[in-house]
Amino acid sequence: MRPAVPLGVPVGAGLSVAAALLLTGLATDGSGSGSGSGSGAGAAAATRTVAAAPAAAAAVAAPRARPSAPALTGKDLDGRPVSLSSLRGEVVVLSVWGSRCAPCGADADDLALLSGQLRGERVRFLGINTRDRDRDAARSFVRAHGLGFPSLHDPTGALLRRFPPLVLNPQTIPSTLVLDRRGRVAVAIGGAVSAEELRPLVARVVAEG
Repeated sequence: MRPAVPLGVPVGAGLSVAAALLLTGLATDGSGSGSGSGSGAGAAAATRTVAAAPAAAAAVAAPRARPSAPALTGKDLDGRPVSLSSLRGEVVVLSVWGSRCAPCGADADDLALLSGQLRGERVRFLGINTRDRDRDAARSFVRAHGLGFPSLHDPTGALLRRFPPLVLNPQTIPSTLVLDRRGRVAVAIGGAVSAEELRPLVARVVAEG
């Protein structure tokens, strides 16, 4: 698994116990008992709050724990209008990336592969390109990695800040969210994710019908 690289967080920085639990997906269910038995790819979480976790610890949150994704509207890298609401009724894989982010390249390759494999499965992919004020650099990245899905252009991170920071930290790229058909965040991954890690998580959300 490729390591998560949170931007702006020094490597080796100490974490509080609570922060470490959130990052590993071991938040409590509100009764004081841990939900560690629900961690791992494809597992269902028992937490009351969705919190981003590394890919190896990512889980599908129980429906009651899923926050609604905020309204996202804007233009893609070619200036065409894009809105998240237009994808309601489909499972959505939302990928945050930037052209100057080193781990984003391998992440993009796996997302391009998975988006092709899931074509026809009522799964849609949408990117949020951040920190690239130059659309040309972002478009070059898209071509280099064969991304066949649109990306909202969000150079200042304004769209990212609409999410609760525990769900999507604007300082952590790449990040990936999986939204259910009702537009709720079912999976939140901070850092890079491979197709093998993401596929079973998406499959669980697709199977919900």
